[in-house]
Amino acid sequence: MREARKNFLTGICFGTFDNLHPGHLDFFRQAKERCDRLYVVVARAENVKKIKGNYPQQGEGRRLNKVSQTPGIDKAFLGDIKDKYRLIREISPRVIFLCYDQEINLEELKKIHSGEIIRLNSYIPEVYKSSKINVCRYCSDNRRA
Repeated sequence: MREARKNFLTGICFGTFDNLHPGHLDFFRQAKERCDRLYVVVARAENVKKIKGNYPQQGEGRRLNKVSQTPGIDKAFLGDIKDKYRLIREISPRVIFLCYDQEINLEELKKIHSGEIIRLNSYIPEVYKSSKINVCRYCSDNRRA
């Protein structure tokens, strides 16, 4: 059990988190082991479309709800459509956790975050990788109605 601290170590991570799977849960577990408070930013559907080329299968409200109910997560937020780093600036976490394969401009991130950035380990990536799991057989744009 962690000893009580005056200044909590706050961590943040962000992602789509479409159809939560054991890989996501292990990512959250690894992050929570390294901080006292874990905040998670769930990507907005429009931003996912811009970044990945497809909308998530689940709506952002449902994804936010599922992440919010995940043990170990202290608070989950929807990301900002226009400013992807707004919550990082507002929360000022000591550490940002990245998924092992998360594509991000590290130089850009370091301009707004002076704390630690930790890339976490994968969890059976040949099985639990969203791009392998989230295939909608019924939709041409990978989005469920």
